[in-house]
Amino acid sequence: MTDSSRFDPIELALFKSAARSVAEEMGAALRRAAFSPNIKERRDYSCAVFSGAGQVLAMGDHMPVHLGSMPMSVRTAIDRLALARGDLAVLNDPFAGGTHLPDITMVLPVFAPGAQEEKPVFYVAARAHHADVGGRYPGSMGLCRQIHEEGLRIPPVKLVRAGQTDESVLDLMLANVRTPEERRGDLRAQIGACKVGESRLEELRSRLGADKTAWLSDGLLDYAERLMRAELSRMPAGKFSAEDFLDDDGFNDSPVRIAASMEFDPASGSARVDFEGSSPEVPSSMNAVFAITYSAAFYAFRCLLPEDAPANAGLMRPIEVRAPERSVVNAGPPAAVAAGNVETSQRIVDVILRALARARPDRIPAASSGTMSNLTIGGFDSRTGKPFAYYETIAGGMGARPAGDGLSGVHTHMTNSLNTPIEALEYAYPFRVRRYCYRRNSGGRGKFRGGDGLIREIELLTDAQVTLLSDRRKFPPYGLWGGEAGSCGAAHHISGDSKTEIPAKTSLLASQGDVIVIESPGGGGWGKSE
Repeated sequence: MTDSSRFDPIELALFKSAARSVAEEMGAALRRAAFSPNIKERRDYSCAVFSGAGQVLAMGDHMPVHLGSMPMSVRTAIDRLALARGDLAVLNDPFAGGTHLPDITMVLPVFAPGAQEEKPVFYVAARAHHADVGGRYPGSMGLCRQIHEEGLRIPPVKLVRAGQTDESVLDLMLANVRTPEERRGDLRAQIGACKVGESRLEELRSRLGADKTAWLSDGLLDYAERLMRAELSRMPAGKFSAEDFLDDDGFNDSPVRIAASMEFDPASGSARVDFEGSSPEVPSSMNAVFAITYSAAFYAFRCLLPEDAPANAGLMRPIEVRAPERSVVNAGPPAAVAAGNVETSQRIVDVILRALARARPDRIPAASSGTMSNLTIGGFDSRTGKPFAYYETIAGGMGARPAGDGLSGVHTHMTNSLNTPIEALEYAYPFRVRRYCYRRNSGGRGKFRGGDGLIREIELLTDAQVTLLSDRRKFPPYGLWGGEAGSCGAAHHISGDSKTEIPAKTSLLASQGDVIVIESPGGGGWGKSE
């Protein structure tokens, strides 16, 4: 612990807000400069500020799935590369702290202005989901058996050296994707976001000085730790367990079990979360790397704290997370992992919250939709003659809460993105949106009702390959304390007079004029109906 006498609470609060505002400004810069609708419109990115020791100090209100995983990518970049002034690292390797291949992370060290210090005083990082990084399927989100099929895998490498972009590294990346112009624009936007963070942190360091910056950084981490320990000290002693299932792995029909047990020690204000009993690795993309599982725990426990609690490394000091190696929640190479980031992560959160509900029934909501309903469509745009790759997650119903109904048509838990507006969708891609509405009565009934899912109906104006990665077709979002489960999801392919159901995890060739219909699940209800 740092010596709290070196600063007062007001000073610490100002530093907390300043660090978070840097991360938020980085995100705003990335969004404004990005080329792809997935980043510009859906805001599928995260930005963060790290201490000189590589510990996360502040993250913007971006993607929860990045909470625990991005620090692991930063740590790997620091350990493997000698990052000097003006350097910038890039990586997306899920087995080096990443999530899945479309999430590309950039890491930039920040040195004291004008000083000849050997070590950075901060690091900044920006992670963004790129709509295509190569691989077997357009959009890089199809069902695969090994990670080599999923796209370009980038270990930590310097993209910028001494302030100059290494064009050979950039060319190598762009040569392996379907939409190089869009990728170039998004990558440049990420570099710009990191430079914005660097500039703001240099200003902050100049105002505070070396000693105060170090004291406040350590103090902010300690403050977050105290908040979490205080919350955990109010938890009941003992062990609480839960399980839930993914419908299948996409290749086999057998359910995939995710189990979690948590043990609280109120005396020390600590907790342990253990995923022993979860299914082994599966032969598909439904595997999650440990960084995802850690992020899910980070997110779930962060939700117990006040909204203004800092999302930094201090929060997880009192919490130990264990996951069996080579399991669906701690996969290793060469396992495929694209859906682990988007589908398995949601189920991990569902299981953690279900266990927490047994410890604190007054605090925890019923299950939300539990799937991101990942839709990717790729082909050649007849309007431009160029390839396109569209990616979107479809929102669903939020689970009902102990004090109110769930919200309808929102992204929940590990995704904090938005839906692409119809105008932007039809402008950027050869599509026509025929219907976009709430899926009425799909939320579970109860004292408080679960939120409704959505219906998204898209007509293709060109031939294309359509890929869907989703779940909650067999195991509906659970209700709590007598509340009913939400409705399962569904999808259909309409071609002429024929309407066929689309499996939850599949890829198909569709023709111009065909229609794809996605119906997302509703949230579970809470409490018995009166």
